[in-house]
Amino acid sequence: MKIEKLKWREGVPARHQMSEAFCNNAFLALSGGFQDAYTYNTRDGVFSNAQTGNVVLMSQHLMSGEWADALRYLLPLFAFALGVFWAERIQYRYKYAAKLHWRQGILLAEIAILFVVGFIPVEWNMLATFLVSLACAMQVQAFRKVNGYAYASTMCIGNLRSGTEALSKYARNKKPENLKKAMYYFGVIFFFAVGAGIGGNLSLRFGIRMIWICCVLLAVSFAEMFVERI
Repeated sequence: MKIEKLKWREGVPARHQMSEAFCNNAFLALSGGFQDAYTYNTRDGVFSNAQTGNVVLMSQHLMSGEWADALRYLLPLFAFALGVFWAERIQYRYKYAAKLHWRQGILLAEIAILFVVGFIPVEWNMLATFLVSLACAMQVQAFRKVNGYAYASTMCIGNLRSGTEALSKYARNKKPENLKKAMYYFGVIFFFAVGAGIGGNLSLRFGIRMIWICCVLLAVSFAEMFVERI
C-alpha cells in the first residue's frame, strides 16, 4: 500500500490511501462517539475523547478540595498524551513497513485495548477510562485526514469550525470544492453523533461490555485499509 498519495502525472489521477477515504473514517467517527458516550455513562462520568470537558471537571474538583474525584479526570489526560506519544513513535518506526500499514497496526492495538476494557469491572473504572483514552489518542493521532482535509475522528469542535468556515466560503464564492469540504466535515460530525447516541443507549442498557462494538467498527476500518483507493 502506498504511504503517500501520488501527484497527477501523465493524465493519471492521484492515488489516495484508503485511510483517508470517507467510508473508512465514518467507522472511525462512529467508534469515537461510541467510546466517549461509553465512558461517560458507564465509567463514572469521565470522557475518553473530550479532554476539554475533563479539564473543566478536574479543575472544579481540585478547587473544591475533592482530590480523588479530580484524579479521575487527570488520568485520562495523561493517557491521551501518552497515546499520542506512542502512536507517533509507531509511525516513525513503521511508516514504510511493507506488509502492514502502520495505521493498521494502530487499529489492531486499539482493538486489543478496547477488548480488554470490556472485562474490567466497574470497581476499576479509572483503569478502564485510562485505557480508552489511550486508545482514542492513538486513533486521533494516526487518522488526521479525510480526503486530504485535516480532521479529527474522536472530537467535533475542530470539525465544526472547519466545516462552517468552508460553508461560509461556499456562500461567498460558490466554489463546489468548498461545499464538498464542508460536507465531509459535517458528515464526520453526523457519524460521531450517531455513534455517541448508539453507544450511550447501549451502554446504559447492557453495561460495560458494549465497548466491544467499537472493536467491530474498528475491525471494519482495518479491513477496508487493505483496499487501495484511486
